[in-house]
Amino acid sequence: MVLLEQSIASAGGMNHPFSDRVSDVAEKTAGSVLFDVRIEGDTGIQRMAAIGYGADGTVVIVMDKDGQLTSAPIDGNEGSIAELAAWSSLPMAEQVNVSYREAAEGLLVGLRRSGRIPK
Repeated sequence: MVLLEQSIASAGGMNHPFSDRVSDVAEKTAGSVLFDVRIEGDTGIQRMAAIGYGADGTVVIVMDKDGQLTSAPIDGNEGSIAELAAWSSLPMAEQVNVSYREAAEGLLVGLRRSGRIPK
């Protein structure tokens, strides 16, 4: 977890796109990006991604409206993570026909309720 936090802190700031920052963190911590989505209509969060570590779990990374990254480990098998990862694995032509919004909003609600990310 310390390596993950250090990687987030040194991911390059606002000069690099969110997806590049998340990919960099995944590479440095031997994880794989499960999804990377834009959050529409939220007052505090603009992007969200997840990095999977196999049996070791999953970490969600959110970017707030100011470009700051926050990470949150996910306990157990979070259904929203699987749904968002499945959407992300679809070809782009199919992604436009399937909404990820409900799964993303549900995941954000759960993370906020648990205190893992700011409200």
